[in-house]
Amino acid sequence: MNRALAPARDSGRLAVVDLGGTWVRLSMSGAAPRTYRGRTPGVAGLPALLARLWRRWGLSRSALAALGVAARGVWTPGERRALARRLRRFAPRVIVLSDVEAAYLAALGATPGVLLLAGTGSIALARDRRGRWTREGGLGPLLGDDGSAFAIGRAWLRRAAARPTHARRIATAPDAVARVAALAPSVLRRARRGDRSARRIVREAQQALATLARRPARSLRLRPPVTVSWAGGLLGDARFRSGVWQELRRQGLRIRPVRPAATAATPDAWRSLLPGGERISRN
Repeated sequence: MNRALAPARDSGRLAVVDLGGTWVRLSMSGAAPRTYRGRTPGVAGLPALLARLWRRWGLSRSALAALGVAARGVWTPGERRALARRLRRFAPRVIVLSDVEAAYLAALGATPGVLLLAGTGSIALARDRRGRWTREGGLGPLLGDDGSAFAIGRAWLRRAAARPTHARRIATAPDAVARVAALAPSVLRRARRGDRSARRIVREAQQALATLARRPARSLRLRPPVTVSWAGGLLGDARFRSGVWQELRRQGLRIRPVRPAATAATPDAWRSLLPGGERISRN
């Protein structure tokens, strides 16, 4: 994680960006709070998006105390520094974390446990009592993202005898990953209505996510019951999430699910992240 930073003043405005694989969310604290939600521009397109929003809202760099960015796929110190440099014109202090780092710290703080993130992609991050971290997954749609919204949408296109022309149109679109992931909610609805193919796809996704969460918990030898929390749009579905917890228990892990205290897009949660000083390893 980033080196130690002095916390922002309580009176200072803090802007937070949650940059996911499908959506970007921005929240800004202060007397006139602002929010924005739209299709993700990706890391490359984030500066242009912020420039448009700052112009629309009449903001200057000096109007903010800090800008926090939780970005999907940004892990190494070099990647974080490079993005922070590109965003310095928007705030005097810029803090960049990976989306799952920010989600864990917002959800669980310093509590040992596992944060399971499943949206467009999927990843699990675990921490033990000694402050050691490990992760599982997060390899993207080509090599990983098991159990994610993308995985569910892809399985539906493969198994449900979708019209070939329709499937090809989605697969060859510039935003193919986001469009495939967007199919997941309809697959969940079909499963609840009794569609056998959809139910099988959903069950396999829940099994994959349970395995994703179990492995880092076992790797760090977390004491049962293991505290688990969640982030990401897919796990926002309570019935789907309940199935993941059931599967985790079937896989032999005693767990204690807890609702996340906050999300990566919550400015107040980022105020506690600003001091920083921890490091997450690439396991």
